[in-house]
Amino acid sequence: MGKGRLEAFSDGVIAIIITIMVLELKVPHGAEFEALAPLFPVFLSYVLSFIYVGIYWNNHHHLIHAVTKTTGGVLWANLHLLFWLSLVPFVTSWVGEHHFAAVPLACYGFVLFMSSFAYLLLVRCLEANNEAVKAALGTDRKGKVSMLLYLVGVALSFFYPLLGFAVYVLVAVIWFLPDRRIESRYKS
Repeated sequence: MGKGRLEAFSDGVIAIIITIMVLELKVPHGAEFEALAPLFPVFLSYVLSFIYVGIYWNNHHHLIHAVTKTTGGVLWANLHLLFWLSLVPFVTSWVGEHHFAAVPLACYGFVLFMSSFAYLLLVRCLEANNEAVKAALGTDRKGKVSMLLYLVGVALSFFYPLLGFAVYVLVAVIWFLPDRRIESRYKS
């Protein structure tokens, strides 16, 4: 399979993930601004998840742009990433409906951790056959620090849920801009 099909398939799955997330937003039970207040946690969790999915989509695009060869291992690694990203709508809804309760928030962080781990595996599979990817990413300190922060967020979620959520926001802020290590080498 060429990299174009890999990217197109991934784009389609990510578009579906975003669609599922937005469909989970329910209309308020009233026509006043006060009717929106109970939906604030749902909307806040949606915004953060939308940003995360956008970050993965953006960085995936830049990553695949640097690729010249795909393999069966790359296809499976990509599916592994898409699997974890497909769980984002579920944990997003759970966190929002239960107003950032400890267990849903810890599970949210676990899905974010596993998504980052899956992305790391995809990168490693791509590096094996694409020197340009390996040269662009180097040691990927940013990715490893992010994984550690997710674990910190998961642990904090059990004791101080809002601090756990703040850690997830921090990681999103770190990644909000595209990964410049790839973008600076390969303009798209």
